Amino acid sequence: MGRPRGFDETEVVRAAATLFAHRAYDGVSIDDLVTHLGIHRNSLYKTFGSKRGLYMAALRWHVEHQVPPLIATIGEAPDFAEAARRALAAHGDGSALDLLLMAAVELAPTDPEVAAEVTAALDALDEALGAGDTSAPGLAGALTSALLGLRLRARTTSSGAGPEQAGAALARRLSLHNSPKS
Repeated sequence: MGRPRGFDETEVVRAAATLFAHRAYDGVSIDDLVTHLGIHRNSLYKTFGSKRGLYMAALRWHVEHQVPPLIATIGEAPDFAEAARRALAAHGDGSALDLLLMAAVELAPTDPEVAAEVTAALDALDEALGAGDTSAPGLAGALTSALLGLRLRARTTSSGAGPEQAGAALARRLSLHNSPKS
C-alpha cells in the first residue's frame, strides 16, 4: 500500500488552471508546476501522468466550475452590453474567460480532446448570449467571439478603450442596427 497523498488534488488542479490561464500551456514547464503548485515531480506524474494530463484536468475543472457561473451571470443580463460587462468583470479582473481563451488559441486547433472541451464551453456561452433569439442566426457565436476578442485585447494592451468600453460600444452599435427604422 502506497503513502497517502500529501496534497489536495482539487486544489492542485484549481491552481494549475490559474497558472495555465495566465501563461498558457507552452508557457508553463514541469519545474514551474512543481514550484507553483508545491507538489513533488513524482507526485505530479503519478497523479496526472504528464503535464498534459494535469492540463486536461485543469481545463475540465475550469469548464465544469468556472464557466457555468459565468454563463449563468451573462444569461441573466438584460442585453449584450450588460452581458459583456459581467463577463469581462468576472473574477474581478475578467480572468474567468482566460483558460478557455488560451486553450482555444493554443491547443484546440491541433488537439481534438482540447477542442471538444473548448467547443462545449463556447456552445454554452453562445446559448447564454443568444437566449433564444432566433432573429439573427450566428449572432450569439459572433458575440461570444467578440467577448473573447475583448478579453484577449485586455490581456495584451493597456492603451485605448478598455474592454468594458469596447463591449458597451459594440452593444450600442448592435442595438442601433436592430432598432426599427423610422
